[in-house]
Amino acid sequence: MQTRLWKLVVGTLAVSVALWAADPLLGTWKLNLEKSKYGARPAPKSIMVTFAAQEGGMIKYTAHGVDAKGQATHVEWSGKLDGKDYPMTGNPTADTLVGKRINARAIEWTAKKEGKVVVTLKGVISRDGKTLTTVWNGTDEKGQPQSWTTVSERQ
Repeated sequence: MQTRLWKLVVGTLAVSVALWAADPLLGTWKLNLEKSKYGARPAPKSIMVTFAAQEGGMIKYTAHGVDAKGQATHVEWSGKLDGKDYPMTGNPTADTLVGKRINARAIEWTAKKEGKVVVTLKGVISRDGKTLTTVWNGTDEKGQPQSWTTVSERQ
């Protein structure tokens, strides 16, 4: 009886550790335009984002979509969530991205162009892991401050 109970406890702990270690950010996320709030900022027509684990603790971010003008977009970034700059491609307004994990479900991002901060983001994943809500702060073409919120759903 004790052996069976011990195996149950060890098995439960092993499963718990494996689930805890899984990064809730990883996977594919689809922008929900109806739940997102862009304010005066032109909203894209669609965005699909994938976060994938890579060797050495790196994460690869890939975003495909269609912008407000109907043009296809493709952005890529690979880096660690360690507060350091890593290059990104495909984004005309930013050339580096800095990621920093706040906790298991929250990450802060800073996008830069030629070393100058152009937008900051804070993404939070819901407790059930199905929704990623991101608050963005940046400026428009005239340099006026803007804030918008995107809601993406796990696919």
